[in-house]
Amino acid sequence: MPHQRPASPSRREFLATAAGAAAASLAAPAVIAEQKSDSAPRTGQGEFQFEVQHDWAQLPDKYHWQTTHGVALDRDGFLYVIHEGREELKDHPSIFVFDPEGRFVRAFGNQFQGGGHGIEVRQEGNDQFLYVSAYQQCKTFAKMNLKGEIVWQKFAPMKSGVYTEGEDTGPKKIWGRDRFMPTNFAFLADGDFLLTDGYGSYYVHRYDRDGNWKSQFGGPGDGSGKFDTPHGICFDQRPGRDPAAVICDRAHNSLQFISLDGKYISTLEGFGLPANAETSGELLVVPELVGCVSLLNSRNEVVARLCDDAERIRADKKFEIRGNPQAWKPGRFVHPHDACFDPHGNLFVAEWVATGRVTRLKRLA
Repeated sequence: MPHQRPASPSRREFLATAAGAAAASLAAPAVIAEQKSDSAPRTGQGEFQFEVQHDWAQLPDKYHWQTTHGVALDRDGFLYVIHEGREELKDHPSIFVFDPEGRFVRAFGNQFQGGGHGIEVRQEGNDQFLYVSAYQQCKTFAKMNLKGEIVWQKFAPMKSGVYTEGEDTGPKKIWGRDRFMPTNFAFLADGDFLLTDGYGSYYVHRYDRDGNWKSQFGGPGDGSGKFDTPHGICFDQRPGRDPAAVICDRAHNSLQFISLDGKYISTLEGFGLPANAETSGELLVVPELVGCVSLLNSRNEVVARLCDDAERIRADKKFEIRGNPQAWKPGRFVHPHDACFDPHGNLFVAEWVATGRVTRLKRLA
């Protein structure tokens, strides 16, 4: 019988962070998070300080926020937000688009409703495209233009040999290590891309630019190239570092660095359920489901922990805070799930909360 995973992170995952993440091997600097009567909350330290603008994006009344999962920016500063959404709301879009001022522009992606997860914008020549992954009953990933029109759509890579017969066409919402539940993308310099099967087989698949499967690495295990919920991924080419894939090995509370030919390099521990990662210049941003976002420099030293409420969130054994906006604190995160940089060093953060939330962290001079 396939291993079954509940729809939300298990209590075991949250409890596992209590000891290790609290005394993290990544020694974190002190956090600034203050509420002033005449200003928005601030967070960060030293040169990495931000103004916290919760609920930055404005949604028209005909739509409603659902569980936000991923965020991505195009070259013109438009933000794309994907929701897991609810399976019973078939006519409600899963992707919302906002302009640089947070004003609603358009919505699409009904086909991902109930399973929307990862989203990235990729520049290809003069054009830009959205890459979307969806799990649950969708079990798919797709390339789209910025208006939401499908370029191609793919399902389980049966050539990989790790999926049960018919997984590319068969029943949905069945969990297990022989099932396909894709979560996030990383784009490589040669045009290929990597796709994490973060809730299914725990393999990372490599595809060519047209979405044709090429190879895989990883699979379930206890680390050193094996994973327990490889949920997020990015391509790390920060200055002074050898190019590598960064895998958010979420249930192990760690990042694994893997060479582009799939060989294990190293592990960085001390996170609280790291959900995804992205780089900008020398910085690596890691949203952690246990109540904070970490910024690391090119030496993988923590330079800031943003909107840190990890201690309170870790103590919330029944996940009551997640569904109760009245319990959210200004300038603090609940469950950061994805983050992306804009060209000015600002950050956008989507949280895994029942009503959805997208926060803009405005970089201060």
